[in-house]
Amino acid sequence: MKMKKGQEYIGIVEKVDFPNKGVVLVDGERAIVKNAIPGQKVRFLINKVRKGKCEGRLLEVMEKSPLETIEVPCVHFGECGGCTYQTIPYEEQLKMKSAQVKKMLDDVIPYEYDYQGIKGSPVEYGYRNKMEFSFGDEFKDGPLALGMHKRGSFYDIVTTNNCKIVDEDYNKILTSVLTLCKEKNLTFLHKMTHVGYLRHLLVRRAAKTGEILVNLITTSQTFEGEERFLTEFKDMLLSLELNGKIVGVLHTINDSLADIVKADSMDILYGQDFFYEELLGLKFKISTFSFFQTNSLGAEVLYSVGRDYVGETKDKLIFDLYSGTGTIAQLLAPVAKKVIGVEIIEEAVEAAKVNAALNNLDNCEFIAGDVLKMLDTIEERPDFIVLDPPRDGIHPKALDKIIDYGVDQMVYISCKPTSLARDLEVLQERGYKVVKACTVDMFPWTVHVETVVLLSKVNTHNS
Repeated sequence: MKMKKGQEYIGIVEKVDFPNKGVVLVDGERAIVKNAIPGQKVRFLINKVRKGKCEGRLLEVMEKSPLETIEVPCVHFGECGGCTYQTIPYEEQLKMKSAQVKKMLDDVIPYEYDYQGIKGSPVEYGYRNKMEFSFGDEFKDGPLALGMHKRGSFYDIVTTNNCKIVDEDYNKILTSVLTLCKEKNLTFLHKMTHVGYLRHLLVRRAAKTGEILVNLITTSQTFEGEERFLTEFKDMLLSLELNGKIVGVLHTINDSLADIVKADSMDILYGQDFFYEELLGLKFKISTFSFFQTNSLGAEVLYSVGRDYVGETKDKLIFDLYSGTGTIAQLLAPVAKKVIGVEIIEEAVEAAKVNAALNNLDNCEFIAGDVLKMLDTIEERPDFIVLDPPRDGIHPKALDKIIDYGVDQMVYISCKPTSLARDLEVLQERGYKVVKACTVDMFPWTVHVETVVLLSKVNTHNS
């Protein structure tokens, strides 16, 4: 039997490859069906056939998987595109993610190495410290909605006012903002016509300090009474009874055609445009748009593993490449000779400099620019390199330059195992060997996972 595009089939999900690719077997033929769970019996529609590979869209789960043993805690599950594994106990999610990563590593590492399993998030619910909610409608010309995109939809929005992976404060803020916007009959930006006012609501809340930033992102299309509305928006937020404390209310204008959160301009309606978070005894000042790990308590686990893998740093010059707001650099600085961080996002670099000063660290240097270009401008040579690249991994030419330093060891922290596996192939071809690896789950109930790898240069006798 050859599967055909446009046809429906029924089969059992054999396994799930990272991140969410269910492999379904039908009469000896395999199809990839996203968002399925091992052991489910599913009905799906083939929507792509290419080079003998079939991809299908999940239409219905006809029989549950034996792994699905818990009641779904979230009313939005299934509709909302955020979580995938809410029917599976957390321990089983961890086993599944660990197996996915180990398989990917084993496929590219042809020798024995120490795979140290997976570490779970210290909290399973309410762990996210940042949410970008979108304004829209749940169906065409329906009432105003505010929340997450519907699974598989570019347009429809689910009002996620009972989300379980954020603190209750987020749900209170979302509900009150949506109510006010409905009262005022405000319109959202329609993607086709580019007409409308509301775009996103960005909420960030520190796990340790409880400080909250609320940022309303709109177009520059004004309306009569906009100023009065913004005042009411601010006053309404400040009157809410929350677990945390709002330290800033912001209004950002964004006229970009792309569906992304960015600022053409920003006004502070109340307080400040930053908040403080604490990680492993260090203090971090985080601005509205600067990158910070979205699970603060999980980040402590991730960076503890990273720090353990780096090991003895006395008298070493360390390069922290793709350094973000300088978290890793600052964790290593107290025990290193010097740390140089390189990061392309200027705002993150400015934040890193402020944070280093905040933590009284004078042996950190942060450089704004593309790693590929910046490595040519740094005269010093590193003794150790830490890599924490974005999802797509490291640019091949940048990876060449990194390998050319010939450091004895490096640590690679990855948020996407597929990119990590690709980069590891190159590193191994060029004389590095994987010593050990550990997976850290920062995103319970979702398909995502982080991985930390220690690499050692072959023929060096360092521990």
